Amino acid sequence: MNGPTATPATPTSPATPATSRVIVVGSGPTGLLLAGDLAAAGIPVTVLEKRPHGISNLSRAFVLHARALEQLDARAVADELEAVGKPLTRLNLFDGLTLDVGALPSRFRHVLVIPQYEVEKVLERRAVQAGVDFRYESEVTGLSQDADGVTVHVEGAEGDEDLRAAYVVGADGMRSAVRTAVGLPFPGRSAIRSVVLADVLLDEQPETLITAAAVGDAFAFLAPFGDGYHRVICWHRGRDVPDHEPVGLDEVREITRLALGRDFGMREARWVSRFHSDERQAPGYRVGRVFLAGDAAHVHTPAGGQGMNTGLQDAANLSWKLAAVLHGHAAPGLLDTYQAERHPVGRSVLRSSGAIVRLAMAKGWQLPVRSVLVAVLDRLAPVRARIMGQITGVGYRYPAPRGAHPLTGARVPDLALAGGGRLYEALRGGRFVLVTPGAYEAGEGRADRLAVAHWASDRGTTVLVRPDGYAAWAAEDARAADIESALAAHVG
Repeated sequence: MNGPTATPATPTSPATPATSRVIVVGSGPTGLLLAGDLAAAGIPVTVLEKRPHGISNLSRAFVLHARALEQLDARAVADELEAVGKPLTRLNLFDGLTLDVGALPSRFRHVLVIPQYEVEKVLERRAVQAGVDFRYESEVTGLSQDADGVTVHVEGAEGDEDLRAAYVVGADGMRSAVRTAVGLPFPGRSAIRSVVLADVLLDEQPETLITAAAVGDAFAFLAPFGDGYHRVICWHRGRDVPDHEPVGLDEVREITRLALGRDFGMREARWVSRFHSDERQAPGYRVGRVFLAGDAAHVHTPAGGQGMNTGLQDAANLSWKLAAVLHGHAAPGLLDTYQAERHPVGRSVLRSSGAIVRLAMAKGWQLPVRSVLVAVLDRLAPVRARIMGQITGVGYRYPAPRGAHPLTGARVPDLALAGGGRLYEALRGGRFVLVTPGAYEAGEGRADRLAVAHWASDRGTTVLVRPDGYAAWAAEDARAADIESALAAHVG
């Protein structure tokens, strides 16, 4: 079968009628959150997935960080996941360097250890309830776009067909057919080769929820599934073999013993695999009416557990913008901010995850350098806080216009609101939230996309919070005319 092909955008449109539908390619966490958001906003959505229907337990992601949990809280599913996962309040990196997640400025002052498939279950159910059209065993083999929309060629179990949409989002992973179809390169390199991954039973339970260490040329990571099995990820510097090279439980045991001092009585592996970890990022997240999100846009080492979390935040950033444009509440230029806001974050994640894994696997002359660095970090609380903000996602902010209020572009934490509510509960309708110290009526024309709330404290700042929890605008002692101007610019 030939690879996906693309026809570049042309100034004229075909006879195919315009549509408001969005096609999302890929049903991982990124695609599911995005599709569910759009459907909940009243946008017709089709999800194309080349695999048969089913939630796989072979996922590699194992943690949810605070910022992703905040986004899930705004969709009323965080508490359900909290009940399933296990909280971890301290991240142990290397040479005794520990990050105290319990100090985060968030409702979620922990890392939630939870397999990716549990996240997918919840997000899939939400998407189905919102009315998303799922089409499994449907492979994208090409697309073309014009001034009015995108035509996607699909090969499915019942034959080939062309589907038409206003926009297409490729959330189809590292080997994205959508990215290939629009001709975007995926520059980067393999950071770690011959990583071994296995799901095993343990006769001895580890003392900590997540167990990880690097000794000499060996690294190993253990985390529980919650069903009795543990996920093992391990690597040995001296064993650089192709991904297709067979791997057995003896190899997993040996590397784990070298890194952790014992193998915890590993037995009954239900799955073993070998893979390589890449560091790559597409130069652009948008080509015309086609967008990339999650691993289709960026991949990096698993250090810090930032992969699934970054993809969920990509989806949260893009979904409300697509909905606003398709409903006619915002100009198409709003979609350009997806690249401007999310591409720098993806680049930062590549750097931070790469730095962690390189420091963890230091050897020779690098070891004393690492020890000095850890000693310095132990004494510099602001630097540790910045590192923690990057890993957990709460430290990122988006560009703001020159002269804007300092809050503009910043992540807004879960504010306590008058009447006993919380900001992220107010965000659950997918609307903007205006938090103001004084009275203000949203007006009937904006009631479906704007909620008005008031501070539980006596703070005098007025802040307009976007549906993804970032400040679109803020002002001190704002007048009604100032608020109206801001609403007209951002809410429509």
